Amino acid sequence: MTEASNAETAATTQQPDAELAKIRSDTRLMRRLLICMFLLAMVYALYFGRDFVMPVTLAFLLALTLTPIVRFLRKHGIPEGISATLLVVLSVLAIAGTGYFLSGPVSDLVNDAPQIGRRISERLAEFRHPFERVMQASEQVEKVTETAQEPGVQRVVLAQPGIISQAAGNLLSGSTTAAITFVLSLFLLASGTMFYEKIVQSFARMSEKKRALRIVYDVEREISRYLLTVAIINLGLGTVIGLGLWALGMPNPAVWGVAAAALNFLPYVGAFVTIVLVACISLITFDTLSYALLAPTFVIACNIIEGQFVTPLVVGRRLEINAVSIFIAVAFWSWLWGFVGALIAVPLLVMFKVFCDHFDSWRHVGNFLSAENQNPNEDIEDKQPSDSKAAV
Repeated sequence: MTEASNAETAATTQQPDAELAKIRSDTRLMRRLLICMFLLAMVYALYFGRDFVMPVTLAFLLALTLTPIVRFLRKHGIPEGISATLLVVLSVLAIAGTGYFLSGPVSDLVNDAPQIGRRISERLAEFRHPFERVMQASEQVEKVTETAQEPGVQRVVLAQPGIISQAAGNLLSGSTTAAITFVLSLFLLASGTMFYEKIVQSFARMSEKKRALRIVYDVEREISRYLLTVAIINLGLGTVIGLGLWALGMPNPAVWGVAAAALNFLPYVGAFVTIVLVACISLITFDTLSYALLAPTFVIACNIIEGQFVTPLVVGRRLEINAVSIFIAVAFWSWLWGFVGALIAVPLLVMFKVFCDHFDSWRHVGNFLSAENQNPNEDIEDKQPSDSKAAV
């Protein structure tokens, strides 16, 4: 009787445990499904709402980039509203002036694109002989396919919008995006510590207020310093490349300097595009092949020095992202928002990494994104920012 009663008691205790384990398993499965549905909905919203979300994101990034300058000027007695207005106006004038200055050379390059392509083809004719047979075979297959089509079958060609209408639409969309970006960044910079005060007021306990303020301020500080530092480095890289190409006798060196500075926000891909473009123009500009290779070689040397020495030394290893994550982020954001998305992919990825590093449950994700091995269990909550009180 005793053994039977013990077995019955064990069976009755195991049954609730099994039911509880099943409930927990179902809960985890439901949670994962909800997370997947949320991510899909977020991607859907970012894609179809890009006309609104993209300028807002650009405004936040621009505000974060200029925040250290606004705080520096505030410490010297200049209010946030005045400094924010001055910085935004200077940014608009710098971008507009650069666009106006480069509009002529860029237009000439676009108009001369067929001639440039023909001249490049002539210079590379000696390297093209091994591929001529493959090209001829593909042309023969295409001709056979066209003749094998049924007679009387009509082809349907969709009419594309004209170039003028496309240009007008792109100009209107770009102007709207730029206006929203600069106006919103002006309000964000001029607001000062208002958002920090709102965050503090959102929590009841003092410990929660301090923790939330510490996390938000650390994220904002790291990202603002990173964006401003990278922008200055890219500006210096573009200046050096422009001056070097001018010394080598390249046409329109200012265009290539600006292109190198802008495309360098795309790690690996941007430098490769700059090198290819400079090499193409150099091939059709100079007579000898040895001298034509000097310009792309100089650009390669500048990018190697910047990527391997300058940026790691100035920015620091802690904010570096591994190459796989960078390629995935650039591919995703370029598919989502085009060229603008590709430019802001890495800053957004760095922002996400810094945010993950401040939460225990997300710290492993930040370790995965990092370029070097980090201890995901390292406690960073005890790190007090030196000027966190000044933020409030």
